[in-house]
Amino acid sequence: MTPQARTEDSTGLAAGFGAYLMWGMFPIFFGLLDPAGSLEVLAHRMVWTVLLMLAVLLLLGKLGSLRGLSARTWGLVTAATVAIAINWGVYIYAVVSGNVVEAALGYFVNPLVSVLIGVLVFREKIRAAQIAALVLAAIAVVIITVDYGRPPFVALTLALSFALYGVIKKVVPLDPRTSLTAEGLVAAPFAIAYLVVLVISGTGSFLGNGVGHSLLLVAAGPVTAAPLLLFGVAAQRIPLTTLGLLQYLTPALQMVWGVVVMHEVMPPSRWVGFALIWVALVVFTTDALARARRTRRAASLVPGAVGERA
Repeated sequence: MTPQARTEDSTGLAAGFGAYLMWGMFPIFFGLLDPAGSLEVLAHRMVWTVLLMLAVLLLLGKLGSLRGLSARTWGLVTAATVAIAINWGVYIYAVVSGNVVEAALGYFVNPLVSVLIGVLVFREKIRAAQIAALVLAAIAVVIITVDYGRPPFVALTLALSFALYGVIKKVVPLDPRTSLTAEGLVAAPFAIAYLVVLVISGTGSFLGNGVGHSLLLVAAGPVTAAPLLLFGVAAQRIPLTTLGLLQYLTPALQMVWGVVVMHEVMPPSRWVGFALIWVALVVFTTDALARARRTRRAASLVPGAVGERA
């Protein structure tokens, strides 16, 4: 491996770790935004994120990348915006309503939902290990449903919405910064309109709870954009298998926060459900790593592949 390749690996690994660490600490940040409601926080998050991203594109001289986008591209951006808005809104609701553990479950389940979507929508072939992981996850969801006395709607909505967002982002023909800005432009009119209604009705929290609270709501923009930009750096520099392993850091941190700090109830039956999810993820990840090793080994046997970075 060349020094440049090692530097790229180190940079990508640090960026990926930073992104998932920040996402894992989101419950701390959103817990500070009380008394703002879930929708108000979501609206501020959208407005300040798009303003920040417009500034980033302006500084980079890439505002022109938003011009001339096709109707199909804007349609995909709109679909991505709806998916991530649902994900953000439900996640914020989970934090402020004391359901952080259920939110963590959603992000543990997310990789398996992505596999299921790949099979159902893109007709991807599914391997035996993936089938086993999906079956274990389904059993876990049934157990957790019985434990809660209802389906884990928060977890399932988070998993499905983020998986759909990932699918859409794979086909949007835009770089991450332009795509995130375009999504913000789609969402901003609705977010601004909602915030104006809150101001007129006097039910908003932005102006009546001190400068500190207002600044925290403004900070929702950079707090949202920073891990997304770090993720973009990581995705370009390290293998997807490494990125896939790092993603479990986020729900693990969220679960620790929910159980240790917020003292959310975790009866034995719920632990059993989570344990099955973790076993499913071990099966899924082990299979992915083994497949990646086989792919690299096969690539190394191809003429001209010697010396290339794995």
